[in-house]
Amino acid sequence: MTHLLAFNPLSAGDYISAFGAYAILGVLAITFAETGLLIGFFLPGDSLLFIAGFMTLPNSKEHLALAPLLIGAPICAILGAQLGHYLGLRFGRRLFDKPDSRLFKQEYVERAEYYFNDYGAAKAILLARFIPIVRTFMNPVAGVLEVPARTFFVYNAIGGVVWTEGVLIAGHLVGSTIPASKVDTYVIPITLLIVLLSAIPVIKEVLTARKDKREGRGPAVRDERPVPVSSGGPGRHKK
Repeated sequence: MTHLLAFNPLSAGDYISAFGAYAILGVLAITFAETGLLIGFFLPGDSLLFIAGFMTLPNSKEHLALAPLLIGAPICAILGAQLGHYLGLRFGRRLFDKPDSRLFKQEYVERAEYYFNDYGAAKAILLARFIPIVRTFMNPVAGVLEVPARTFFVYNAIGGVVWTEGVLIAGHLVGSTIPASKVDTYVIPITLLIVLLSAIPVIKEVLTARKDKREGRGPAVRDERPVPVSSGGPGRHKK
């Protein structure tokens, strides 16, 4: 009970400790949930992958094998995003037909659509992998906007591999520069650093949204019907 009360749902380290012997499966499950299920947008995807890579060092307290993570993480990230895209195609805007709450905000959906208008489908799908929250909502929004399945799969696969492998390897390389006796000592401060770095895009988006709102730009109220998207994606947003 004490461990449950002390568990922080935003802490990557807490997840790995809670999963124990099944930590690798837990990391893969969260990678899938964060990219495929709307309820997973609050999960610590970036920091979890980084700390998992960090924990692949042989002398870490919660030692994880690197190979299963390098194989499984991109597969789960790709499959999760494919599920999100399917749900968007299947249910359309009904998927987002819910009032704002402490967790869900219609603004999350609007920002994902704004990326499509501003960058086009290909770049939006790729860039979303590196932006918390947008990473979750981009996939169903792509389905709602009818991004062709083949186009979505290609850029989803590229983004999923680059994101997961890059963050895992970065964690492993950073960990390898730390003396074995100090590995566990650095876990908490590194986790906090990754959380802060992951928050930078979110903070930037919030500030940009407020600026756009003041200047009368940014995500507009959309028609309730899905907007078809060609294989090349939407054009550049006209200023």
